[in-house]
Amino acid sequence: MSRKIKLMWDFRGPDASETAKHHARHLADFVKKESLELNITGSRNLTEMHSVAYMVVEETKMIQIRDALLPHRGEVYEEEIT
Repeated sequence: MSRKIKLMWDFRGPDASETAKHHARHLADFVKKESLELNITGSRNLTEMHSVAYMVVEETKMIQIRDALLPHRGEVYEEEIT
């Protein structure tokens, strides 16, 4: 089973939250357009002035997607257990 990588785009400033939400919609469109297996995208507010948009990809496709979309950073994705 391949690891999953969470690619992230950072947004800062008073409009960070709205910008991250908007960017996440574009990421969801990309997932659909490219017919990617994983459909995990979204945004998250880290502080009042720092938000991130993210998408989760299979490690085997990470380089290709990274080069196409130029995320700011990435980390190994661990599913949250609820």
